[in-house]
Amino acid sequence: MKKQIKFYENKLNYELDSSDLYEAFEKNVNYIALDTRQKFGFDKEHIPTAINIPHREMTKESTKNLDKTKTYVCYCDGIGCNASTKGALKMTKLGFKVKELIGGIEWWKFDGYATSGTKPTKGFEFECAC
Repeated sequence: MKKQIKFYENKLNYELDSSDLYEAFEKNVNYIALDTRQKFGFDKEHIPTAINIPHREMTKESTKNLDKTKTYVCYCDGIGCNASTKGALKMTKLGFKVKELIGGIEWWKFDGYATSGTKPTKGFEFECAC
């Protein structure tokens, strides 16, 4: 049973769901949503306040201006996409604190949260003191 408890504790240390992220934004927790998809996907639709660094472009140089005191929550399209996992791995290797958003932007929208971009969806919006 101790192994199983440790497994779940570890899992929660490295991932969160959309309601956890929304609540963190509402409470001004030091989380930054990091869209790891290509730019055209981000431009079309993304989590409000998110930044975009496609996982294929993550390097020491491309991340040099990011704040290492923040936790970066990597996300992609959703369950059929592994860009968030690739991005989370790269960001961790670059020395950042990272979590992965379960279900990506699709589950963010499924849970009723708004998106920004050229094709935004309406939904719950958070107040950010960013």
